[in-house]
Amino acid sequence: MPRWFANLRDRLRFLDLTLSLHRDVRVRVIERPGLWMEPAELNALLATFRGIVVDGIGNDLQYGVLSGDIQRLRNAVITVVYDRSNGRAVAFNALSYMPIEIRGRATEALHLGLVMVDPAYRAKGMSWILYTLTCVLMFFRRGLRPLWISNVTQVPAVVGKVAEGFVNAYPNPFTPTRRSFDHLIVAREIMAHHRQVFGVGDEAGFDEQRMVITNAYTGGSDNLKKTFEQAPKHRDERVNALCARELDYDRGDDFLQIARLDLPAARAYLFSEVPRHSLPGLLWQLAFLLVGSAVLPLLHWLNPREAMGDLRARA
Repeated sequence: MPRWFANLRDRLRFLDLTLSLHRDVRVRVIERPGLWMEPAELNALLATFRGIVVDGIGNDLQYGVLSGDIQRLRNAVITVVYDRSNGRAVAFNALSYMPIEIRGRATEALHLGLVMVDPAYRAKGMSWILYTLTCVLMFFRRGLRPLWISNVTQVPAVVGKVAEGFVNAYPNPFTPTRRSFDHLIVAREIMAHHRQVFGVGDEAGFDEQRMVITNAYTGGSDNLKKTFEQAPKHRDERVNALCARELDYDRGDDFLQIARLDLPAARAYLFSEVPRHSLPGLLWQLAFLLVGSAVLPLLHWLNPREAMGDLRARA
């Protein structure tokens, strides 16, 4: 197979989608760039992220995709937000796929990862883009198969936003969500195998009853540690009270929130979080992804050059 054809095939296999869903910004969603993006373009993307981080917190970070580790970039799904007026990148979210095993079956969880916004753009109404949009896109791209979601944070505003976007999240300050056995198993898998994804060192503890990571800021995320007074608060005091009660900010604790994105959760997000003027364009893109997830397996099935063993429709 010619090299150029292999590169083109890999390029088309993964999502690189530009969306116009907001009056002030445009959104680019990039799936697993470490598997197909050219090195020069990948380095430019990393430089963009690091610039936003320095603008946002005044320091750099060295974990997850920001470390430049190619394996992290191979498992990442990245959302970049650009100002429409000047084309400058003003925010990003770096999600990460993590292989886990639950009930004896291999699957993947999607970690919400680092969200960083230029301070000048933090009141632009983009939270629905940065926290849940990419997860819903991946859910539809996977053919509506349920997807486990994780989030690690000590920021009350983020704890509340995740609980609003994923109604079955645990911990959840709004509803008495039960910590199911599956919630616990997913949390154990993540803490046992994927601490480096969110910058938590091996010495950090984990309280399974409260879903709290203790002494969490020792594995590359050190510059994100905040006092309770510094951490942005949620508009609902129940979230702020939960964080103040359960987290030791002097030690550096985080919640590990676990949620399951399924069709009811996706529907709730689409019709409660997404602004009405953005909904038609988003629904069109979701329909395209869903059709693609149904049509592509059929095309592979009918292609006799694809090895599918006993599943082949014809010899």
